[in-house]
Amino acid sequence: MQRIFLIGYMGVGKTTLGKALADRTGLSFIDLDLFIEGRYRKTIRQIFEAEGEEAFREIERRALHEVAEFEDIILSTGGGTPCFFDNMTYMNRVGTTVYLKASPEALTERIALGKQSRPTVRHLDDKALHAFVRKALTHRAPFYERAHLTFDVERLATDNDTNDAAHRLQQLLYGHGERR
Repeated sequence: MQRIFLIGYMGVGKTTLGKALADRTGLSFIDLDLFIEGRYRKTIRQIFEAEGEEAFREIERRALHEVAEFEDIILSTGGGTPCFFDNMTYMNRVGTTVYLKASPEALTERIALGKQSRPTVRHLDDKALHAFVRKALTHRAPFYERAHLTFDVERLATDNDTNDAAHRLQQLLYGHGERR
């Protein structure tokens, strides 16, 4: 029975790398945000707007606990999931947590490419976006750094990059690499 939790900031590649890793390992892939959207038949944005962040974080916590009962999964969490309630402690207890880490510069570049689909940053210019990312990472890093493993995803721009990263992460998870 395996449960692998991919954590990290938005745009780091949790879903992209999670799907690639699932293909390599035969584990099922679940994106927590998509799971919540399917359950509530609303987008995360709609839930935030209608219920507020506090209510969303409670919904997210319950969904995390529900999905974490599944076996043989790779779960891509929301960027804020580890930072609320006892979520990080819980994930560390029931599975293996992997912090996907990239620099603020790399994250800003990735987020900027799709920022229109991200309500919290769509109105920011590049300079303000970089400041926003840097500030958020400073706040979230203490939670992310509690992960069992930290995995560098600075370079994750092409399919080859993703396949290479999935291979390296698989080696790390299954004992062919160094654990943190």
